Amino acid sequence: MANLKSLVKDTAVYGLSSIVGRFLNYLLVPLYTAKISAASGGYGVVTNLYAYTALILVILIFGMETTLFRFANKEGERPDSVFSTAMLVVGVLTAVFIAIIYGFIGQIAPLIGYADRQNLVLMMATVVALDALQAVPFSYLRFRKCPIRFASLKLLFIVLNIGINVLYFLVLDKTDVAYVFGINLACTSFITLFFIPDLLRIEWSFSPRLLRQMLAYSWPILMLGIAGILNQTADKILYPYLRTGLRGEVELGIYGACVKIAMVMAMITQAFRYAYEPFVFGKAKDVDSRSTYAKAMKYFIIFTLLAFLVVVGYLDVLRYIIGRDYWEGLAVVPVVMIAEILMGVYFNLSFWYKLIDRTIWGLWFSLAGCAVLMAVNVLFVPRFGYMACAWGGVAGYGVAMLLSYFVGQRKYPIAYPLRSIGAYVLIAALFTALMMLVPDSWPMWLRLGGNTLLVILFVAHFLYHDCRNGSPKG
Repeated sequence: MANLKSLVKDTAVYGLSSIVGRFLNYLLVPLYTAKISAASGGYGVVTNLYAYTALILVILIFGMETTLFRFANKEGERPDSVFSTAMLVVGVLTAVFIAIIYGFIGQIAPLIGYADRQNLVLMMATVVALDALQAVPFSYLRFRKCPIRFASLKLLFIVLNIGINVLYFLVLDKTDVAYVFGINLACTSFITLFFIPDLLRIEWSFSPRLLRQMLAYSWPILMLGIAGILNQTADKILYPYLRTGLRGEVELGIYGACVKIAMVMAMITQAFRYAYEPFVFGKAKDVDSRSTYAKAMKYFIIFTLLAFLVVVGYLDVLRYIIGRDYWEGLAVVPVVMIAEILMGVYFNLSFWYKLIDRTIWGLWFSLAGCAVLMAVNVLFVPRFGYMACAWGGVAGYGVAMLLSYFVGQRKYPIAYPLRSIGAYVLIAALFTALMMLVPDSWPMWLRLGGNTLLVILFVAHFLYHDCRNGSPKG
C-alpha cells in the first residue's frame, strides 16, 4: 500500500504540471477559436502541423525516455552514463533533422501542402527539435524523483505561452496563425536554457557497449511509439488528403477544436504515465509487483471513467471552451474520450513486454491498431468526415489493447480484477446513456442537476465497494 501511495503522490505532482498546465492551455482554445474563424480554416492548419510535430518528436526521441529508466535502474550501470548515451542519440538525430528541413524546405513544404507558408514549417521544425532535446533531461528529472522541478518548468512554459498569446491575440488583436507557432518557438527556446546547468553538472561518458544495448532496446519502442502516435495523429495528417481544399481545413479545424475538450483524458493518462514508468521499473523485483500492477490498472480505469462521466455530464458548459461556430463537432467528444481510455488501458498493459525486454511485441500491437485506424479513416472519412476519425481511434486502440492483454496473459500473467472493472464499465455506460437520452429541450439546470446526481452515484459506488475502512481495496 505504501508503494501505491507513493505512486498516487507522484501522479498528483506530475498531474499538476500536466492537468493544471493543460487546463491553463485550454484558455488558448477559446482565444484561438474566437479570433480564428472556423470558416477561414486557420485552426485546421494549426491542428495539421501540430500532428506532424507529434509524429516527428517521437522519431527524434527514439524511445530514449523509457530506455533511460530501464538502463538507469540496471545493476552495474551508471545513471549519468545512461543519460549521456541517450542525449547523444537524440542530439545526433535532431541535428540531422534540422539540417534536412532547412536544407530542403523548398521541396518539403509543398509535399505537405504548405508551399506558400514555408515559415510555419520552419518554426515548427525548430520547436520540435528543441522539444526533443528537452525530453531526456525531463526524463532524468523523473528518474531522480524531482517532480517539483519537473512541474515548475512545465508550468513556466504554459504561463509564458498563455501570457504572450493573450498579449498578441487579445490585446494587439492579431489573427494570423503564424503567431501561434512563433510564440511557441519563443517559449520553448526560453525553457531550454534552464537545462544548461544540468547538462554542465553531468559526468559525461560514452560506452559503445552501452550504446548498442540501449539502441537494441529502444528501436522497438521507437517503432511502437511511431505506431502509437499515428493512432493519435494519422487522422489529422490524412484529413486534408481525404477531404481536400478549404472544406478539409475547415472541418479539420472544427474536429481539432472539439478534440481539445476530450483531451482531459489524455491529461490524466499522461500524468499517470509520468509517475508510473519509473514506479514500474523500480518495483519489478518486488515479490508483490504483479498484484500492485493489477490494483493500479483498476484504479486508473475507475478514475478515467469518472472523468468521462464528468465531461459528458457537463458538456453543456464545457462547450464554451471553443467558439460557437465550432460547436457542430461536439458529437465527437464522447467518442474521442472512449478512444483515450482504451489508449490508457493499453499503456498500462504495455509494461509486461518492457519488463521482460521483449518490446518487439509492442510494435506488432501498435502496428495492428494503427492499420485498423488508418483503414477506417481512408474508407469512411470521405463519406462521414471527422466522425469517422473519432471511431477510427476507438477501433485502433481497441485492437491494440485486446492483443496486448491476451498475449500478455500468456507471457507475463497478471490477475487483473476483471469482474470488478467490468462492473464499473457497465455502470459508466448506463449513466452515459441516461445523460445522452435527456432531451435538449429540458432546461440546462435540470440536465446538469440530473447528470451531477449520476456522477455522485458513481463516486458513491466506488466509496462503498472499494474504499470501505478508509483505504482502497484491490
